[in-house]
Amino acid sequence: MSFPNISEFTVRRYANAKSFQRGEAYFEAGAVTTITQRGHQIQAEVEGNERLPYRISLNFDDQGITSAKCTCAYNLDGWCKHIVATILVSTRQPEIIEQRPTLEQLLDRLDHVQSQRLLQELVAEQPQLIDVIDQHVSWMTNPVPKPISTKPGRQVSVNLASFRGQVKQILRDAVRYFEEGYEEDPITEDLFSLVQTALEFSQQGESNNAIAILEAITSTCAENWNEVSEYGADNDEIAWELNLAWCEVILMAELTSEEKVDVQVSLEVWQDEWNADFSMSLDALRQGWDYPHLLRVLQGDISEMGVWEREIPNYADDLAQIRLKILERQERYQEYLYLAQAEGQTQEYLTMLGRLGRVEEAMAAAQIQMNSIEDAFALAKTLAEQGSLPEALDIAQVGFKLPGNCQYELGIWTSDLAEAVGNPEISLLALKAAFQVKPCFVDYQKMAELAGENWESVKTDLLKIVRTCKSWGIESAKVDIFLHEGLIEDAISTISELSSYNSALIHKVMLAAIPNNPDWVITNARRRAEKIMDQGKAEYYGEAVEWLKKVRTAYIKSGREADWSKYREKLIDIHARKRKLMGMLKEQEMD
Repeated sequence: MSFPNISEFTVRRYANAKSFQRGEAYFEAGAVTTITQRGHQIQAEVEGNERLPYRISLNFDDQGITSAKCTCAYNLDGWCKHIVATILVSTRQPEIIEQRPTLEQLLDRLDHVQSQRLLQELVAEQPQLIDVIDQHVSWMTNPVPKPISTKPGRQVSVNLASFRGQVKQILRDAVRYFEEGYEEDPITEDLFSLVQTALEFSQQGESNNAIAILEAITSTCAENWNEVSEYGADNDEIAWELNLAWCEVILMAELTSEEKVDVQVSLEVWQDEWNADFSMSLDALRQGWDYPHLLRVLQGDISEMGVWEREIPNYADDLAQIRLKILERQERYQEYLYLAQAEGQTQEYLTMLGRLGRVEEAMAAAQIQMNSIEDAFALAKTLAEQGSLPEALDIAQVGFKLPGNCQYELGIWTSDLAEAVGNPEISLLALKAAFQVKPCFVDYQKMAELAGENWESVKTDLLKIVRTCKSWGIESAKVDIFLHEGLIEDAISTISELSSYNSALIHKVMLAAIPNNPDWVITNARRRAEKIMDQGKAEYYGEAVEWLKKVRTAYIKSGREADWSKYREKLIDIHARKRKLMGMLKEQEMD
């Protein structure tokens, strides 16, 4: 299957302006060193700031990209620059993608003996794989084996030694990772995948296996964490994930009194040994589903304290979310609504009404209870999925008047919906709301199309937004808009004080500014070049020469060739001993 045609508009939507700019620079610099396709997956390596290249994985279907992952530490909104560069290669240079067979196709080539030999060689190279294989073979060949007992009254059918071994291996790998000088957390994601296995067992009704797996993971972490804590690793994130998992498994299980005591003792011991906080799990264990205050709520008797009899803990919302997830899974929808209402889970309450087709009830409740733009966005999307498009549009417009942090996303979504139902006026207003928090050149062009004959008045408002917006990472969008409108001085003002880290953007403005303001180009480019040359940073001489090219062009285009010659001679006098720099100037014919 060929890679879907992803437009630049789509890429800009999923990456912030700075990531797109840097990703395009990576693409142009050829930083994507290898790129292969196996079925519905693209894998690539992108050279970056680390010794080893970053690894990118794109999964896609006929409609577009379904997931995009990168091994870099980027954790801001949208796709990172490495993902952007990979997508640009995939769409602009599809002919360089190396087509490779899928795993299924590779295995089909092997007979039984060859398959065994392959696994043996892989385990010889990576001994930890034997535990993973052991676990999966156990699941595949013995779905209901004779259970073994780890504690009185609790029967399990999984290889717990395998899970303990995997946890120990993850911690050992992390030690090597830290010793090589890396700083980001290499532990949580791998441990979390093991935790997910426990949750999958729980969701399938195999609570004993789920509890046993969580015990194996938590106890092994507590016993061996000192191996990584010496390198500064903390357990906050994985302990919290385990806390959430324990709550869900406890509330899904039917535990005897003795089993509850066992779990309680273990959680309290791990709290002390590992310096973790399992208060939420202990509360879930104490309350279960028979807690009197909870039972009253589930029957529709809602009080100000919700399910709590005294002080409401700071994890009340998280515990409520877990309970709601279980109630939904069990299709106990009315109890879900009562609990969501009692615990102040407005978004869940409203969207469940919408999903149940109780649209009028959802609309009425929204007028009273909806208090954030996130609530409005969630309900609007739910109503749209149910086919209630006018109601979805009404709720979305209310959302713009509420506080929150997703105005851009709501604006884009609402604009698309309004345009789809033939309402360009609302589409324009929604896109303008998105533009107010995150100016984007693509959206600017779209608004010109929507505004039609009213564009001049709309443009005035948009340019005011662009000039006053102080959001981080929008310099590229500002420059694109200003240059599009011929507002060179505004573009200059946007980038004058930016560091040379944004050199591609600065060069872009300089090229546009040469005919109108050559003196600014000369002054700014000279300052940047001289800083590099004066400090003798030989590895950056190439950048200095690029700045000097702008100086030379500005002098010549403004009819001051003699001034350029004089400046060049001065540079040679000052830096004559820097042979690398002199050689570059000669190679580039900077006469």
